[in-house]
Amino acid sequence: MPRIPKPKLVELEGEYYHVRFRDPDEFSEIRTPEWAQEAAAEVSTGSKVRTGHRKGSDEWVVQSVLIPEATGKTTARSDAQKIIEKLEA
Repeated sequence: MPRIPKPKLVELEGEYYHVRFRDPDEFSEIRTPEWAQEAAAEVSTGSKVRTGHRKGSDEWVVQSVLIPEATGKTTARSDAQKIIEKLEA
């Protein structure tokens, strides 16, 4: 079973709390796929997931989760953790 990372950083960016799980420098490409957004919305409506393609690998993993600001910082961290567990478990 893969190890699910804990949030490294939670900061307000525009209308979203950006909950970062992995350093963006680990990736050759980062996307916000629709399928992940749909899965995330089951945990937190309006949330988005950024997935990254690891350098030198075929692997795509969650880089960060964006949670609407109205959720609040503590809930954003908790919801983002639930989302990454749902997508990577």
